[in-house]
Amino acid sequence: MLFTLAHSPQGCDFPALIDLIGEQDALLLMQDGVLAALQDSTAGQHLQLVTHPIYALCEDLAARGLVGQISHNITLIDYTGFVALTEKHPQQIAW
Repeated sequence: MLFTLAHSPQGCDFPALIDLIGEQDALLLMQDGVLAALQDSTAGQHLQLVTHPIYALCEDLAARGLVGQISHNITLIDYTGFVALTEKHPQQIAW
């Protein structure tokens, strides 16, 4: 399953979202959800503990001026990569 976070991690129960994601799942941070990728943020600390893949849309990071400030365990993807994720994970849950 593909979990997408499009809102700020402060606007949702972010630890609950992390607990829902299984080993075969993936998390995509997009729109304001890319704020969770900030290296020294509370959400970023939660993300360092997970073992499933975490992706962030590089266009959304660039639009917010955050490209050089994200955690190293996050994989940057473009919209083509987003399409590939949706093909790999046909089921999706949006947060």
